[in-house]
Amino acid sequence: LKRDEDIAKLGKLIRSYFILGGHHIQFNIVDTATLRAAQETPEDYKDLLVRMAGYSDYFNDMNPDLQQEVIDRTENDSF
Repeated sequence: LKRDEDIAKLGKLIRSYFILGGHHIQFNIVDTATLRAAQETPEDYKDLLVRMAGYSDYFNDMNPDLQQEVIDRTENDSF
């Protein structure tokens, strides 16, 4: 989130989620550059955990297709 306006939009989204009955939310706070670096030099990122579909996993334990899905989701710039 690069602008104050983007942060405000995210705040409204989260508030709306809970107002509409949401009970739980989790975020990955990692950038695409870090994820790509972890693919290139996994030994430097042994402790990198990401949240995926209801569970957390070490990024480097994921198969390459799942790693790419995490990267694709991280690159989503809809805010």
